[in-house]
Amino acid sequence: MGWSYEQFKQEILGLTNIDLSSYKERQMKRRIDSLMTRNGCNNYREYYALLENNKEKLLQFIDYITINVSEFFRNPAQWDVLKNEILPPILNKYRNIRVWSAGCSTGEEPYSVVMLLSRFLPLSSIRVLATDIDMNALEKARSGVYAASSLGALPGEFLQKYFIRREDLYIIDPKVKACVDFVQHDLLKDPFPDNCHIILCRNVIIYFSEEAKAKLFSRFSAALHPDGVLFVGSTEHIIMPQRYNLKSIKAFFYKRIQ
Repeated sequence: MGWSYEQFKQEILGLTNIDLSSYKERQMKRRIDSLMTRNGCNNYREYYALLENNKEKLLQFIDYITINVSEFFRNPAQWDVLKNEILPPILNKYRNIRVWSAGCSTGEEPYSVVMLLSRFLPLSSIRVLATDIDMNALEKARSGVYAASSLGALPGEFLQKYFIRREDLYIIDPKVKACVDFVQHDLLKDPFPDNCHIILCRNVIIYFSEEAKAKLFSRFSAALHPDGVLFVGSTEHIIMPQRYNLKSIKAFFYKRIQ
């Protein structure tokens, strides 16, 4: 006899420590049903047994449900705002800034931040914390090897300066890699860093339930330095940000209310 989706969610929580109830149900169930069919399983119980006994399939499952889609300098106009309007006043006031890329996926975002900061600071002064729940994605991020498809919005100066081309792949400069600390982290359960001058969490929160979103926005607000700024994705406007002690300073950029 097969399991209900509710039972499957409970079993997955025990197996992976990922709470599927915090994600939008229709969207997540559709993704899981598709993956289950692709793996030749007829019901949730059968699929769970496959995941429990096959590490490769389990990693595939985690990678798929955590939706690792990324590229360098995604939505370039927003990065221009970060470069021209958000970073200068912070860097004029503080010599060392704390930067956190939350839900960093395969590393394009934190590496983009490092390259952008290199316009203001020497690489030796730049540190970025990059976190994600998916160990498979973090391993790809640490490798620093990318296909051309993820480099479409990358400024030409950075492509020339910080990448080596090997056939159809692009390898990021080890000096850029050395600026980023990749750490496994569950946004819904693990402690947040504090006093962050810049927090980037883009195209991640959209997949969570409204209850989970509210919890995350409150925690991001608390994790900001008094002069810190939260940078969200292009589909993630915060409705009534004052509920989370935040105020909008530009589209997609929010500052903590003093």
